[in-house]
Amino acid sequence: MAHNNISRRNFLKLFGGATAATALTLAGCKKKESDAIGDEYKNQVEPPKGKMTYRTNPKTKEKVSLLGYGMMRLPTTDGGAERESDAPLDQEQINRLVDYAIEHGVNYFDTSPAYCKGMSEQATGKALCRHPRNKYFVATKLSNFSEETWSREESMKMYRNSFKELQVDYIDYYLLHSIGRGMDEFNARYIDNGMMDFLQAERKAGHIRNLGFSFHGQQEVFDEMLARHEEYHWDFCQIELNYLDWDWANEINERNVDARYLYAELEKRNIPAVIMEPLLGGRLASLPQYIVKELKQKDPKRSAASWAFRYAGTPTLVLSVLSGMTYMEHLKDNLLSYCPLKPLTEQEMEFLQKDIAEKIVNLENIPCNDCKYCMPCPYGIDIPGIFVHYNKCKNEGTLPNKLHEESYANLRRQYLIGLDRSVPKLRQANHCIGCGQCEPHCPQNIRIPQELHKIDAYVEELKRNETPPKEA
Repeated sequence: MAHNNISRRNFLKLFGGATAATALTLAGCKKKESDAIGDEYKNQVEPPKGKMTYRTNPKTKEKVSLLGYGMMRLPTTDGGAERESDAPLDQEQINRLVDYAIEHGVNYFDTSPAYCKGMSEQATGKALCRHPRNKYFVATKLSNFSEETWSREESMKMYRNSFKELQVDYIDYYLLHSIGRGMDEFNARYIDNGMMDFLQAERKAGHIRNLGFSFHGQQEVFDEMLARHEEYHWDFCQIELNYLDWDWANEINERNVDARYLYAELEKRNIPAVIMEPLLGGRLASLPQYIVKELKQKDPKRSAASWAFRYAGTPTLVLSVLSGMTYMEHLKDNLLSYCPLKPLTEQEMEFLQKDIAEKIVNLENIPCNDCKYCMPCPYGIDIPGIFVHYNKCKNEGTLPNKLHEESYANLRRQYLIGLDRSVPKLRQANHCIGCGQCEPHCPQNIRIPQELHKIDAYVEELKRNETPPKEA
């Protein structure tokens, strides 16, 4: 099937820049990411076949793999991940990962017209079409974020193109993508243009097997969507759930909703939950060593990521847990968590929700998941790169401040050099004018300009003098 590549310029026009990625090189790390991954998983055992845990879709009675493949951090030809590289996607490697996943029981694949600079659906379609159609479920979304795509014509074009790119004649799970920024926007994207009526008709005709929505944002919107359940008959809902967000999402950011509330409301209506961000963009896999040691004391054989995946998969209403797996090592580790799932005990759940989560909250990191939905910045600022560098240093205890009087000069030098290597000078926080274009696109509802200005002030103080400043 022929495909027309979406150019970067056309992609930015189509999606209003909500998800376009820019290069992010974590220089300043002692090793390349691939080397670090090799070290972490060097003793990894091979996951067993035929042991995948499945959950039953209450509507279709179909068995869905508890591990779902999120096709949003796909590998590139330079050996990196799409979100960290401008190189083309590595279709051969994507095929290998998909083949291995299916061989080990994964049958849920989640994509979007917005992922991988508009190329994820095409790459997903190429990988999956080599397998019998009844071997996999494909999920994609109406990702009409930009006002330019709110019209019926543009939304229909996006919907139709998904079938073409995925090389399918029906979509198993179709989502209204990332609702939650207010009912006015929801109505403009799905009601005023007639798309909600159209999608319900498509479901009735069998072109959509299950219709749902993914949620980030205002609780009022979530509540309104569930209040309309009798009208829309939601077949599933995609929410962010992990042991940090269970009770602390609103504490970390007052504009977020705790996962405990989201899950409980779905449970009342028996609406299956698909889980996103079980690792918070990798943050729960890259914890400070003193926290990792606590986890290892409980179970020396399991990785930090495995604890998070078992947590996300333990609630019984969870249909599938999504993971954006770039490397085979990630895929194997997640398969080990779910082939089969060993559910967490109540004591283990409490340990993560309270003891571990509270320690992470006390780190007071910027809650950036490096999703790059805020990019590209019209002024060229590498927003996630700045946040990732700051959080990394904070997690490692190398952020120069008053606690490091003796080592301050060395840490100050390391931070500034590491920042320059990670983020080019013209893309650093001091170029932020506070236009706010980025903020509405952030799934974590971070007050991005405000945080950038804090970091800019902190960096300027580091540059200006050698007196240890307060943290940003």
